[in-house]
Amino acid sequence: MKKSKFESGLKRIEEIVDTLEEGSLSLEESLKLFEEGVKLSRLSNKILDDAERRVEVLVQREGGLKAEPFAAAGDPQEGEEEE
Repeated sequence: MKKSKFESGLKRIEEIVDTLEEGSLSLEESLKLFEEGVKLSRLSNKILDDAERRVEVLVQREGGLKAEPFAAAGDPQEGEEEE
């Protein structure tokens, strides 16, 4: 199965973080990788925002559209308290 841009972007961000954490690159190389990571992060956030808007449009209540918050993994559900 083909990987999505989102999945590929996250994988690349993980690779960039691992490489930067090694600390073996020059400052210039580190800055280039950091810049790539920021661009990928922004793209990933845009993909997530677009998906959220699509979900909101698909959720219909009483004949009209109603946006409902989406609880991300690890977020407390409504009525639950954080520990």
